[in-house]
Amino acid sequence: MDIAKSRIHRFDPSFRWDGIPIMEYKQSAEHWCGIVRQVLIGANGEQTAFQVRYFEIAPGGFSSLEAHPHTHAVMVLRGHGEVQLGAGVHELSFGDVVYVAPNEVHQFRNAASEPFGSLRIVDAQR
Repeated sequence: MDIAKSRIHRFDPSFRWDGIPIMEYKQSAEHWCGIVRQVLIGANGEQTAFQVRYFEIAPGGFSSLEAHPHTHAVMVLRGHGEVQLGAGVHELSFGDVVYVAPNEVHQFRNAASEPFGSLRIVDAQR
């Protein structure tokens, strides 16, 4: 497949997309747990200024508690979870959309018994 051409990645009900590798969230560390990701658009030669990623947090998992200069747009597609934005914690479920502002302390967590999955749109260059 010519990576510069338009393409379709078929969705599987297990929340995986064909032809897209499943990767660890970040390099292994103690400040996060139970997360995998797939970069759906923006990492395989597409002409975009953004990346579309699918993140899935296993039951009991959590992302890094962090702040950085780039923004996130997050849409929940699977399960239930919560996000910490600054000092506040907010419950999330299917269809909820989160905007994480630049330099806002944030963390996504899954205290439920099923996977918590979301699409995330970020700048390709961070």
